[in-house]
Amino acid sequence: MSPRDRLDQMHGEMTEWRRDFHAHPEIGFEEVRTSEIVAQKLSEWGIEVHRGLGGTGVVGVIRGKHGAQGSNRAIGLRADMDALPMEEGNSFAHRSQNPGRMHACGHDGHTAMLLGAAKVLAETRNFSGTVHLIFQPAEEGLAGAKAMLDDGLFEKFPCDAVYGIHNSPDMPLGQVKALTGTAMAAIDYFSVVLRGKSAHGAHPQQGIDTVAIAAQVVNVLNALPSRHVDALESAIVSIGQIHGGTSDIVIPETVELRGSVRTLKPEIRDLVEGLFKRAVENTAAAQGGTAEISYRRAYPATINAAHETDRASLCATNTRGVNKVIRDGKPLLAGEDFAFMLERAPGAYLFFGQRDGAKGGTPVHNPGYDFNDDLLPIGASYLAGLVEQELG
Repeated sequence: MSPRDRLDQMHGEMTEWRRDFHAHPEIGFEEVRTSEIVAQKLSEWGIEVHRGLGGTGVVGVIRGKHGAQGSNRAIGLRADMDALPMEEGNSFAHRSQNPGRMHACGHDGHTAMLLGAAKVLAETRNFSGTVHLIFQPAEEGLAGAKAMLDDGLFEKFPCDAVYGIHNSPDMPLGQVKALTGTAMAAIDYFSVVLRGKSAHGAHPQQGIDTVAIAAQVVNVLNALPSRHVDALESAIVSIGQIHGGTSDIVIPETVELRGSVRTLKPEIRDLVEGLFKRAVENTAAAQGGTAEISYRRAYPATINAAHETDRASLCATNTRGVNKVIRDGKPLLAGEDFAFMLERAPGAYLFFGQRDGAKGGTPVHNPGYDFNDDLLPIGASYLAGLVEQELG
């Protein structure tokens, strides 16, 4: 029986896992129940289990039964486990049972797919070398991948290559996108506290108006990409929060702006950070105020290696249920902490479409989102097939 035939048999079982994870979502570094279930299942299937990397991370180790050429090679397969801090809007039976928590990005499905691949690989072991199953916490803004790496992930479990996948409601079920080079953006976060001088609203000349400074800073930052970055490059400065004042008749002493910056190339990332700081400080100073800037580099760009992307694309092409593999297109300006792993080992991050009629088309990070369970055997088959292809 082929791995895909076995996974088709397991479709109902994988769906049960996935829906259980969906009903019990846990946010970053709090994936206690999820990681316990993952570790328990891996252990039941005879897989060597290691826990505690990155807090709640789990690594399973499967060694192939063949001692042929290539038996010293190892690859990593990664799935993220965390949910988002948001309320679910769905009413189906497997909706979230945890208030303020929701699997709105499909990590429940990613975890279930890697578990499915793990079960089949543990049964067959039809490969040489070693596969490391990386169940990662805290992808959503908390850099769980970096936490696992800081705890020695690749020193303890060396990988010649590492692979990950993500569901895509933007693409139909059966389509896969495999981009060589930059696949997703780098993300940085900022907080700017503008300081001026408080004054009565009737006497603004007696103060330094931080609200007026904030308005000018917003305009300057919005103009940065279009006037200081090559039009053929990508850079986005987004201000998501503005806080200031407690009274309708008082000019506030401080105003805070918070937001994010997204870029695709390291050199553009460096350029925008420098421009950002200079623009904010100079704009505030021109009005007699000051600016305290906190600028945090969160995730680097997700950059797929050429060889590994070619190999991943080949495997996807040969995966039952995949009818089209897209090799070109625009990178996403969303971010992904799998980028940290790709900085340490070559690999590829692919997108698997999940939209099918009325199912799977709701965008991620939306209260109405749900993972399409019809993708489970396709994604799990790809992951298992990748191991047999690369280590066979």
